[in-house]
Amino acid sequence: MIDTPKNLTRNILLGMFLGFVIGSFFYYLDLFPDSLVSFVRVYVFNLGSSIFVNLLKLLIVPLVFFSLVSGISSLTSMQSLGNITFKTIALYLSTTAIAVSLSLIVGSIFKPGSGYSSEIAPPDKLPEGQGIYETILDIFPANIIEAMAQNQMLAVVFFSILFGLALNKTNHLTDNFSKSFEKLNTVFMQLVIMIISFAPIGVFCLIGKFVITDGLDIFQEAFKYVLLLIVVLIIHAFLTYSLILKIFTNLSIGAFYRKMKDVAIFAFSTSSSAATIPVTLKTVQDELGVNKNVSSFVIPVGATINMDGTAIMQGMATVFIAQMSGIDLTLFQYIQVVILAVVTSIGTAAVPSAGTITLVIILQQFGLPLEAIGIILAVDRILDMLRTSVNVTGDAAVACIVADSENLIDKNLFNK
Repeated sequence: MIDTPKNLTRNILLGMFLGFVIGSFFYYLDLFPDSLVSFVRVYVFNLGSSIFVNLLKLLIVPLVFFSLVSGISSLTSMQSLGNITFKTIALYLSTTAIAVSLSLIVGSIFKPGSGYSSEIAPPDKLPEGQGIYETILDIFPANIIEAMAQNQMLAVVFFSILFGLALNKTNHLTDNFSKSFEKLNTVFMQLVIMIISFAPIGVFCLIGKFVITDGLDIFQEAFKYVLLLIVVLIIHAFLTYSLILKIFTNLSIGAFYRKMKDVAIFAFSTSSSAATIPVTLKTVQDELGVNKNVSSFVIPVGATINMDGTAIMQGMATVFIAQMSGIDLTLFQYIQVVILAVVTSIGTAAVPSAGTITLVIILQQFGLPLEAIGIILAVDRILDMLRTSVNVTGDAAVACIVADSENLIDKNLFNK
């Protein structure tokens, strides 16, 4: 097993704290000329954060490809792959439905949009998304190299499964060529560790970039919405996932959250489930003991279709906008929100603030003012960081449940 750098969590938290402090220092204290502030923002925070995120993204496609191919090519039963696929998708869609239902219930009880007094300002540009047709079509790429270059994870996963199946059936003809993929997978895991070593600096730049650009004042405008959304995200991350782990497994809840803290911090800083895939994969395999046959499929798919945090935002934002517009949603409309949030989550890109794309679809469905998205976008950046932490925690929880059901988890390593 490849060792993780020592004191990583402490150093990442220190980097996050310094990012907040120094970013706030430049944003709120008028002590420096604008040219210096601009230099720090662009050449320290922006450049540093972009390099770190690019290095993480650099590994996503090859890591997913080699991990999935090596896992599937070593399977002794194709029925096992079918079981893993069904359980994974069923669990992801179920937790998403629970997430959006939870936000709708809390929003309808505490009414974040009632008494809202600010004028609705239209956003500069509405995000554009893709429909279900395009999402399904993207799973079957005409050019796998192009799909890999564009980080189309569903297409990469589909091709990797096909390649792994073909390798599994021809292993006896290729002199155990699958062993080469296992070795390449190990090499890329080592690359992950090398990049993780720079995480404290990367997190410092990412947090500093956010604070020096926007400050923290934006949360005053929609304070109740922000507060309720954070509360629901915390409830879902700690209560919902704890319950499903307890119901479906006998695994230690404390051990799960203790080992997931680094992944959650990474996700918080990058705001991207996809960029966090290398870290999630390593933690799930090396810390939680999930067999790579499960993790190499469940984690990449989860980064694409498991958007629990996004679903919570969509539910709360829909209730918030409806209430501030004086519109009462019916029970049937609430059910429609749940269905739409679950279905559209499959096509939501695993990149920062992609959930606003699917929010447009939901608002249009009920004739709610699209201009109100301007309010959501204004406070969305740091909330998106929290949502991503929830998403990757859900990915890992589902991976543990599926692995446990297939007896493909090392419980001694999990509880270590």
